[in-house]
Amino acid sequence: MVFQLTPTELERYRRQIMLPGFGEAAQNRLKSSTVLVTGVGGLGGTAALYLAVAGVGKLILLRGGDLRLDDMNRQVLMTEDWVGKPRVFKAKMTLENINPDVEIQAIEQYVTPENVDALVQASDLVLDCAHNFIERDLLNTACVGWDKPMVEAAMNDMEAYLTTIVPGKTPCLSCIFPEKPNWDKRGFGVLGAVSGTLACLTALEAIKVLTGIGKPLYSQLLTMDLNSLDFAKRRPYHDPHCPVCGDKNPERNLTNLSNRNNSLLLAIP
Repeated sequence: MVFQLTPTELERYRRQIMLPGFGEAAQNRLKSSTVLVTGVGGLGGTAALYLAVAGVGKLILLRGGDLRLDDMNRQVLMTEDWVGKPRVFKAKMTLENINPDVEIQAIEQYVTPENVDALVQASDLVLDCAHNFIERDLLNTACVGWDKPMVEAAMNDMEAYLTTIVPGKTPCLSCIFPEKPNWDKRGFGVLGAVSGTLACLTALEAIKVLTGIGKPLYSQLLTMDLNSLDFAKRRPYHDPHCPVCGDKNPERNLTNLSNRNNSLLLAIP
């Protein structure tokens, strides 16, 4: 369904509508889109903020658990008086105050085998900002199964990565990480400016995918060392034997597959 922009929306988004190649058509595509955001912290919450102010029609926010005081160094949607309460509902309230034209659905749950299919089916695009790899793996499998694109973003200390997964066109998360990382959700340090930097790029990537502007990171993994501001793009292998997408992707990159055990990623010149 395509929604028409109201006079208020035309004025609200006027400056981005002015962008070359954007226009009202791209803005209408944003308004017609539903995005699932897993996590509302320094990464997911900040990305959701920029999707809301950009005019995405509906955001589904998914996050279990209460806000903690040690979350506050990177939270842009929270206030200290909300510590000890479910963070996802505060995120909804803040975003609705910032842009009342965006529909916000808040779900106080984590990604589980029981809810993942319905969540992915209800969305046009998924932002994977989940705090552990178990949830990320579930999202990846569901997105491949339901042919839904997923923007994959993660960080550790001062390092971060970003890519966009499109079933049938790109390697999936299981191709990139065949051996699942053992992430401790609170086992590493985090600086708010680092998660915020990645979040802005994540939101931008989602906007590119939804509107068709620019060049999304298809079959490219952007790695970032924020200590030195070194950015690199790498081309992930697509595993033709991947248990998730191996029989789905028609564009199988078999180059140097024999070296897969020695090097996960093939650098783009």
